[in-house]
Amino acid sequence: MKTRNDSKRAAKQLQQRAEMQLAEAATQQSIEPQDQLLHELKVHQIELELQNDALREARASAEQALERYAELYEFAPAAYFTLGDDGRVQQTNISGERLLGVERKKITGRLFSEFIACQYRHEFNQFIQQVFVNVGVQHCEIMLVSGGRSGWVTVEAAADTQNRTCLAAMVDISERKRNEQELQLAATIYMAIEEAIMIADSDNRIVAVNPAFTVQTGYSAEEAIGQPTSLLRSSRHDQAFFEAMWQVLCHTGHWQGEIWNRHKNGEDFLARLSISTVYGDDGKIVRRVAMSSDITEQRRAEEIIHRQANVDPLTGLPNRRLFLDRLQQAINKTQRGHQKLALMFLDLDHFKDINDSLGHDVGDRLLKETTQRLIKCIRETDTLARPGGDEFTLIMGELQDLNSIDRVAEAILRTMMAQFQLKDQRCYISVSIGIALYPDDADNLEELLKKADQAMYTAKRQGRSRFCYFTPAMQAAAEARLRLTNDLRHALADKQFWVAYQPIVDLASGAIHKAEALIRWDHPTRGSINPSEFIPIAEDTGLICEIGSWVFHQVAEQVAIWRGKQYAEFQISINKSPAQFHNNSDKLSDWFEHLRRLRLPGCSVVVEITEGLLLEASTTVAEKLRAFKDAGIQIALDDFGTGYSALSYLQKYQIDFLKIDQGFISNLTPNSTDMALCEAIIMMAHILGMKVIAEGVETEKQRDILIQAGCDYGQGYLFSKPVTAVEFAKFFSAAPCVGRDKVSANKRHGSDV
Repeated sequence: MKTRNDSKRAAKQLQQRAEMQLAEAATQQSIEPQDQLLHELKVHQIELELQNDALREARASAEQALERYAELYEFAPAAYFTLGDDGRVQQTNISGERLLGVERKKITGRLFSEFIACQYRHEFNQFIQQVFVNVGVQHCEIMLVSGGRSGWVTVEAAADTQNRTCLAAMVDISERKRNEQELQLAATIYMAIEEAIMIADSDNRIVAVNPAFTVQTGYSAEEAIGQPTSLLRSSRHDQAFFEAMWQVLCHTGHWQGEIWNRHKNGEDFLARLSISTVYGDDGKIVRRVAMSSDITEQRRAEEIIHRQANVDPLTGLPNRRLFLDRLQQAINKTQRGHQKLALMFLDLDHFKDINDSLGHDVGDRLLKETTQRLIKCIRETDTLARPGGDEFTLIMGELQDLNSIDRVAEAILRTMMAQFQLKDQRCYISVSIGIALYPDDADNLEELLKKADQAMYTAKRQGRSRFCYFTPAMQAAAEARLRLTNDLRHALADKQFWVAYQPIVDLASGAIHKAEALIRWDHPTRGSINPSEFIPIAEDTGLICEIGSWVFHQVAEQVAIWRGKQYAEFQISINKSPAQFHNNSDKLSDWFEHLRRLRLPGCSVVVEITEGLLLEASTTVAEKLRAFKDAGIQIALDDFGTGYSALSYLQKYQIDFLKIDQGFISNLTPNSTDMALCEAIIMMAHILGMKVIAEGVETEKQRDILIQAGCDYGQGYLFSKPVTAVEFAKFFSAAPCVGRDKVSANKRHGSDV
């Protein structure tokens, strides 16, 4: 096939030959007609040959153009689809096949909308209509779903001149769409995030902020942009803080921590700040991005939670949890420094009496005032804590001079002796202090606590209002108490207890119609154990309820026997511990049911209570006392005059008997102060309708004075010591005043429990 240039050269040669022939003919003077016709035919033939050459040249060019177009269409990077006006695919190229992920033979003839996501098909159909209606190229973006995958494409389409088909070019823009979505998401997050975002340039000038920044700082975007990043700086941090921050930021490109910033209104707020640096390709700083959260309220809440968990709300001192933590820290520090540490246990003496008699409000005020006094006595490095109740602890660490322990303890004792003025109430209170040293007395926290506690209880036993250092003897006593506690748990089951009875004598007639029941413990190896030794242990361990119930059943059965055989109105008094009143497991209904089974009236039993219990205003105590009265059981108030007496309670709880403490009887002489007190108690009791029992009567002189004073009953070694039920029965066959001749045999100095 000739090229275009070759065709031009051939046509030009033919034309030149024709022109030469014409020129030759013109030179001839005469030409025959037939020659002239032949000549014209030759010229015409030449012209036809020229036209044929031109046609062949045009056809060759068209074929070449068509071939080039087919190649461009077929191998174009863009996907091309020829669509009919009904939207069906008539033709596509390799890129179109690749775009849809379907073979061309399976594409041709199908509606292109079948390859489009459902939600975009209507939009595409409208687009095709616009292509055939409007002149020029139309545009749209749709999502394809084909070949098990989906993606976004942009479509450009134009109809042919006949409006029968259109050529649609499609380019995959999925990556662009993803980038746009990510940018949109980032912008949404940037605008919606609750953290304040501030972007600064390399000169630390603010170039952008988000809405949360305005909420957090009060500065609008217009007010902040262009300002230095120090716009929010507060005065709470010194220059050294910011120098350290910038040193880390410049060295690592990052900084995070807590910082106090200043709001537009001038208020400071605590923020958790994170700063990151954005670098350019050349390594230079492009931007710094700071993100911050206002944690002021969070920190306040944390502090509240910390205080609730670690601080006593009444006094503001560390509570038990924080105290133990501080003590362990002090021990660790003392151990590293090879020094000594002192732990003091402080317990207020008779605080419960004040709390019960004057009310819990006064008790709380007393604890607050005590705290202030103690703080003034200790060193700045000491830790004072209130683990609970009326107990305080003091940690004295880094001791250089052990004499400082004595000085602090003595200062505490002195300051506590001063009068407390609590509103309109005046009261006095003392403190007992136990002291243990680390590492002298203990090498760990638990042992140190135990030994300071033992020393404190020793101070109480020695008379209170004093301090005692721990000694090995205290440890021995504590171990003995532990052994006794373990033995006590088995004593009832092993039948080691028995009940003794001490007569209560009618002083006017000498008759014995009453007795007091007293528990005794015969230990298998230690022999007889005094109730003053084991009753407190029973109260502390809760065994008192089980033991008390056993005593009641023994007494009820014994009084039933004596009422049946000796005296129909015989009474036995039973001591009931305050711990029994406070323990809900102590069921009075069991007592009352036992009396009913024995067919005994309630008045066959008298319950003796302490004065301190009577002064308690608790609902539990009041209900149990009322239950006794409702059951017909009489109530005696033991050791009257030794506590904080409140006469109004005597009437409120309808007390039947007052027992004058033996402390008033032991020194009873005519015209003595004790005599005046006894007479006053007897007169007051009689006016209130109560009977009086004098305890600890040991001499006939005491008995006679009490008779003269009008006392109703006497109890003591003058009449008899506590004896077994068998021995007590002998009193019933004796004269009314039996026992007076046995004073010398039975008399024993000291009090009986």
